[in-house]
Amino acid sequence: MNFKYVSLTPMLETLDLAGTIKFYVETIGFTCDSYSAEARWASLKRDGVRIMFSFPNAHRNIKAPILSGSLYLRSDNVDAVWSHLKDRCSICYPIENFKYGMREFAVFDNNGYLLQFGQAI
Repeated sequence: MNFKYVSLTPMLETLDLAGTIKFYVETIGFTCDSYSAEARWASLKRDGVRIMFSFPNAHRNIKAPILSGSLYLRSDNVDAVWSHLKDRCSICYPIENFKYGMREFAVFDNNGYLLQFGQAI
């Protein structure tokens, strides 16, 4: 193929855009670098990670946000991330070392999306 992909930015739906921006900024440590009240859309970023959120599209018939997987964020200090988040989020599983060579944990955001944080051991 004669092209390359340069980035991937998840576009997730939320019924509570203000609450989602607040969660990602105040809890996870992102910044909101772009927001449109009219479009009901926001872009958030931290370091090399970017996530966009929008109100559900009127053409889709989805009653609540869904994601069949997770968002996996690699960190250079997962223990520090764990210390920062463990008392601020709903925990899916606590930090631990896994046989496949990762130290990781997972939390849920305000929409119920699963956020996993990991670092190679």
